[in-house]
Amino acid sequence: MADDSTIKSLREALSISPDNVALRKLLGRTLIQQGQASEAEAEFRKLVEMRPDDNEARLDLANAFFQQGKFSPALVIVEDMVAKRGTPAGAYLLHARLLMQRGETSFAITEYRHAIAEDAALRDTALEAELGIEAPTNSPVSEGRVRAPWEGEDEPAKTQRTDFERPLVKFNDVGGMANLKEEIRMKVIYPIQHADMFKAYGKAIGGGILMYGPPGCGKTHLARATAGEISAGFLNIGIHDVLDMWIGSSEKALHALFQTARTNKPCVMFFDEVDALGASRADMKTSGGRHLINQFLTETDSVASSNEGVLILAATNAPWNLDPAFRRPGRFDRIIFVPPPDREGRTEILRLLLKGKPSGTIDHDAIAKKTEEFSGADLKAVVDVCVEAKLQEAMKTGRPLPIETRDLLAAAKQVQPSTRDWFSSARNYALYSNQGGQYDEILKYLKLSR
Repeated sequence: MADDSTIKSLREALSISPDNVALRKLLGRTLIQQGQASEAEAEFRKLVEMRPDDNEARLDLANAFFQQGKFSPALVIVEDMVAKRGTPAGAYLLHARLLMQRGETSFAITEYRHAIAEDAALRDTALEAELGIEAPTNSPVSEGRVRAPWEGEDEPAKTQRTDFERPLVKFNDVGGMANLKEEIRMKVIYPIQHADMFKAYGKAIGGGILMYGPPGCGKTHLARATAGEISAGFLNIGIHDVLDMWIGSSEKALHALFQTARTNKPCVMFFDEVDALGASRADMKTSGGRHLINQFLTETDSVASSNEGVLILAATNAPWNLDPAFRRPGRFDRIIFVPPPDREGRTEILRLLLKGKPSGTIDHDAIAKKTEEFSGADLKAVVDVCVEAKLQEAMKTGRPLPIETRDLLAAAKQVQPSTRDWFSSARNYALYSNQGGQYDEILKYLKLSR
């Protein structure tokens, strides 16, 4: 390991040759090794100013930020890098670590898989443990890609899942979203309730609906209620149920999920964060990711296996990351924008959230008026804050006190709408990447013209 004399020598050499890129990189990386991340940051900043297109220098600067706990500036650099071609594998590894800091474990796993698929030497067993990835310690690695222990051998057949639900919730238990409910009725519910009529028109029961919009607006709850409306089985599929670091096993897991749905129809399959499974193949740096997307496309529009009676709902916060092939008729042919609830929807959601709680005479509409831009999750946070305050009062008085309008209004002032960050990003896509008018609903919601 370098010592202070090495750093001093490097600084002296740089004073003589300040434009020497290799020398400055060496100094910055030596400072990182010595735990002097702040000083390393200064050196890498100079490098990026000298060579703004040097990906190694930008990644070094992001690592220096990360070492100091400056996660936001590190994320800005890395997100810009991974969106482009020719990105160093180390950028995906750092992106995985940054996503872990934000609690986005699912995306972190995806980025970690990208990193080790491009450079197996980056494998980090400690990070794998954090991500919940289990792997044999003697698993073979070759050709710069992680391979399954069974690769080249006959793998035992995957068993089907048996943990599908039979939800009891229905649309009446979901506040607001009247237009979206009607869309789902026409696509999903009516074909089952009026099968003969739809059959007369040659309309098969099945297909997919993709819901997109800001997080916390009830997409998952609505999917579960859809299954409840038709007394169907419900498979809630997170990317942890599919993604695996071993090549080939993710595709097998995905196939097993579809087989479970096909043998238990009618069945609603709900894919949350579907963009993690169906990202654009044009942006994929590894063949492993492309194989998984191809498998997903094959399963949703399968010739070998019928999906009639299998209803596929999916949700994403980032529709712009999805592969365009997902929007082809027969797959996710209905793309529905799920905005934050309107005033009437917020009133309905508040009534549902307050049901069963000790309440006085509450002006739900007044609270809804003061919570514009709030998602359903934000409204739940308002009620939670209010309940906590009332519990503190109850501890002092020794008796439960009813929730009043003023209590909820006070709680609403302590909660900021979480949808604003999403719309700040969505606005740019809607204005500048709106081919075919696919994001017109966002422009309409924001009252913008194309």
